[in-house]
Amino acid sequence: MKYAALVYYSEHTMSQLTQAEWDALNQECMACGEDLQQRGYMLGGQALQPVQNATTLRVRDKQLQLSDGPFAETKEQLAGFYLLEANDLNEAINLASKIPPARYGSIEIRPVRELSTQDNEHYQQSLRSVI
Repeated sequence: MKYAALVYYSEHTMSQLTQAEWDALNQECMACGEDLQQRGYMLGGQALQPVQNATTLRVRDKQLQLSDGPFAETKEQLAGFYLLEANDLNEAINLASKIPPARYGSIEIRPVRELSTQDNEHYQQSLRSVI
């Protein structure tokens, strides 16, 4: 089963790290990802740029609405994600517990909803009708 391990932390707290601490954390994250990939658990993942570079999109009454920044003000911001393949939630928890930024914030583990072919076709069609 696929799980998204969403990495959250306070960008303000992270900005207090020295450059050496930040670089070390990034090296740890890359090593963690490489280890998970080599063992067949990590399907993908990426770090995200800060929320100041985010754009939030909404469609209301078939009208596109854009705003700068994240959807809501929060204490922690989404910093990146790991897409994991695990047998069950317990294994996903064990894998995600090794993600280095968990020491600074939190890791939200969420099962990935896999769409059937019919659901996916309906979803793609509904997206086209909005755009």
